[in-house]
Amino acid sequence: MSKDKKEKFFSYSLIRPLSNEKWQPISIPLVSILISFIAAAVVILLIGKNPIQAFYNLFQGAGILPKPSYAGYKSMVTDFLSLLNAMTPLVFASLAVAVAFKAGLFNIGVSGQMLVSGFLATIIVGYSGLDAVIAKPLVLLVGMVAGGLIGGLVGWLKYKFNINEVVTTIMLNYIAQYVISFFIQMFYIDPVSRQSQYISEAARLTLVNVEIANLKMDIPLGFILAIITAILVKFVMDKTVVGFEMKAVGSNRNAAKYAGINVGRNTVLAMVMSGGLAGLAGVTYYLGHFSSIQPKVLSSLGFDSIAVSLLGNSHPIGVIFSSFLVSIIDQGSTYMSSQAGIRQEISSVIIGLILLVSACGEYLKFKVRRLKEKEVDRKERES
Repeated sequence: MSKDKKEKFFSYSLIRPLSNEKWQPISIPLVSILISFIAAAVVILLIGKNPIQAFYNLFQGAGILPKPSYAGYKSMVTDFLSLLNAMTPLVFASLAVAVAFKAGLFNIGVSGQMLVSGFLATIIVGYSGLDAVIAKPLVLLVGMVAGGLIGGLVGWLKYKFNINEVVTTIMLNYIAQYVISFFIQMFYIDPVSRQSQYISEAARLTLVNVEIANLKMDIPLGFILAIITAILVKFVMDKTVVGFEMKAVGSNRNAAKYAGINVGRNTVLAMVMSGGLAGLAGVTYYLGHFSSIQPKVLSSLGFDSIAVSLLGNSHPIGVIFSSFLVSIIDQGSTYMSSQAGIRQEISSVIIGLILLVSACGEYLKFKVRRLKEKEVDRKERES
């Protein structure tokens, strides 16, 4: 194929669907997902399995499609609610990463902030015996404040001493992991599960085994809050002075400073917001999706949130949909493994491919822009 023909091919296959900049925040992630699933299908074919059947089983396991049969008190509805329960902390964690991204910061310490928030909420509220009406809102408040304080510390160190936030958050992850593990094993260990003692049902943010219409459901109370929070974050970023200043700092710190924007204050504020959202992720994870904490373990969800945020183009509404997709892959992997005979690790491969392709989003924008310019030049020469 000649060079001109190649350029024409890429022009019609890439430029036409991706050239509209208004729709690029949607079209580019969709292309990323499509490429990722095609690559995953190739991997599944290479191990001798049917990718269509595998993906069908994946959606069945996540509660998107019906299974042939269900255990007692279970149905597609209960599977879907379990999906939303797992998705809730992921939305909060991904919003935490997205807010930091907007301010030009990389919060890789979401897992540590989740752990600290979850632990403090557990020992302050989870073991307190408070009534549910008081306990549940207090859990959210403790988580948000604890995460915000850690995020604020990271932002202050960045502003005051120019300590890279990636280094700070990674170190704080390790500190949180081992210090909290010490306290759990010394004071709060459950001798049977070897995890922290289970919290009271009054403090838990998921209503477990609620019987409705002869079905036992897990109802995530934090899900609606996660959606509202995403909308609120979008409003703050798009419609307020605070959001404008944070995005200006993220785009160009020197230009923002020259324009009179307080770079230090916005750096700290962005990390406080990011940490607060990570704290909400922590309490909906450790006191919602689960009801105890495993010592010496950082949740992988804090790291998955980076991929989810990238896939959602760091857009709060995009984060909701990307969280939904990644949760489907994660929740459906067990059923896919049992039905299609494919190892669960394939789901991690798919998520990894999504992250890899999503990270190339800016390159896709650049390539589309260049091809678009060449297309305009070619038409001008022809005319």
